[in-house]
Amino acid sequence: MNTVKFIGMDVHKNSITIAIAEEGSRDAARPFGAINNDLEALDKFCRKMVSTASELYFVYEAGPCGYGIYHHLTGKGFNCMVAAPSMIPKRIGDRIKNDTRDAKTLARLHRAGELTAVYVPDTQDEAMRDLSRAREDAVVAGRKAKQRLNAFLLRHGMSYSGKTKWSKAYFNWLSDIAMPHPAQQIAFQEYIDAVHESLARIERLTEQIRQMVSDWRLAPIVDALQAARGVSLIVAVTMLSEIGDLNRFQHPGQLMAYLGLVPSEHSSGNHIKRGGITKTGNGHARKVLIEAAWAYRLQPRVSRVLLKRQENLPEPVRQIAWKAQLRLCARYRRLVAKGKTKQVVVTAIARELSAFLWAIAKQLQPVT
Repeated sequence: MNTVKFIGMDVHKNSITIAIAEEGSRDAARPFGAINNDLEALDKFCRKMVSTASELYFVYEAGPCGYGIYHHLTGKGFNCMVAAPSMIPKRIGDRIKNDTRDAKTLARLHRAGELTAVYVPDTQDEAMRDLSRAREDAVVAGRKAKQRLNAFLLRHGMSYSGKTKWSKAYFNWLSDIAMPHPAQQIAFQEYIDAVHESLARIERLTEQIRQMVSDWRLAPIVDALQAARGVSLIVAVTMLSEIGDLNRFQHPGQLMAYLGLVPSEHSSGNHIKRGGITKTGNGHARKVLIEAAWAYRLQPRVSRVLLKRQENLPEPVRQIAWKAQLRLCARYRRLVAKGKTKQVVVTAIARELSAFLWAIAKQLQPVT
């Protein structure tokens, strides 16, 4: 009963293929077989393993099946890791892949301590992440609906002469257009309705985020992050729901690397070669952070909207937000003056902005 077992699981929609490796043994992991992907079958397997080992260490790859198995096993008191697929060591010459070999590899590497765990959000954080991603999907669908309408107008030689599209005046202009054929008029109206529906859907989801965030454990940090210029409610919620509490990073450089905003490098000997950003980690958080960084192309100022967001926030938080404006706005102008493209400059601003957001989060502690 002093045996420690490492259990690798290759998880699929309907099945879990299992392999077991024992601590201190040089033998390869042995296959156990496959069980149904349901909690009852998993509990039955755990009862069988508990009677044969003093400790059990489970591991499976992060994937489309989510974190249900992790939450269930940890809730039962077991140790479980969700491994990052991109960080799993792979043999270059290995050309055979199947579920059993994948499970054996996970068990063996977990025993050797060579796996990297992903951050697993708790159930409330995951729920807020699902809501923010639903809004992000609605924004993408809305953009496509607008593109289809624009393409339809372009095909028929119609161009809006006003300054701003998607305003009340623009939709009034659309309502005055009469197509020469009834079939074209029906298609035109359907494109318009699709845009209206997408805009209404985005507004509904935005309002739901605004209502739900007040009961979230990270609500104080959401309010604090909005002290920074360019960081709206949606940006703050997306950042925290995707990354979790920023206090889990010991240094801002770790957060920058997690977001994939640090330069890639391929150096050898005296030859140093650095390239574009790595783009590793969470792409959802990196996207909204870069969008927020565009606000620093303008001169530093505390607008009426920003002043309202900073009400009731601690003075150190407001000071960090103002320091970020002074530094990042000046840095944007300096890099542009050197001839850097705006996209490269904004990416650099986003990298430094993440450090200021980390500093703001350090001023507060979430409610656990």
